[in-house]
Amino acid sequence: MASILKDLWSRLAGGGSAGEREEPVAEAVEYKGFRIRPAPYSAKGGYQTAGMIEKDFETGMKEHRFVRAETHPSKDEAANFAITKGKQIIDEQGDRIFR
Repeated sequence: MASILKDLWSRLAGGGSAGEREEPVAEAVEYKGFRIRPAPYSAKGGYQTAGMIEKDFETGMKEHRFVRAETHPSKDEAANFAITKGKQIIDEQGDRIFR
């Protein structure tokens, strides 16, 4: 369990080698003034739910990265679920995610 948490923290904090972190796999989805960019990555025989939520402000673009515990058998399924989770985060927190 500790190694899973360490890996998730490393990915959220931007650690690890460039090969470990995957770029967004699909075009951004616009939702309520935000952009959701799914970015699942390979993990333990599946793909981890992960992505970025972006929004443009007068001071520039802000980004919030998220990783969830769910894994999926395919990258496409993980990307679709990341969009769903991104929408849920936006609905629950709105601009507070950038604090």
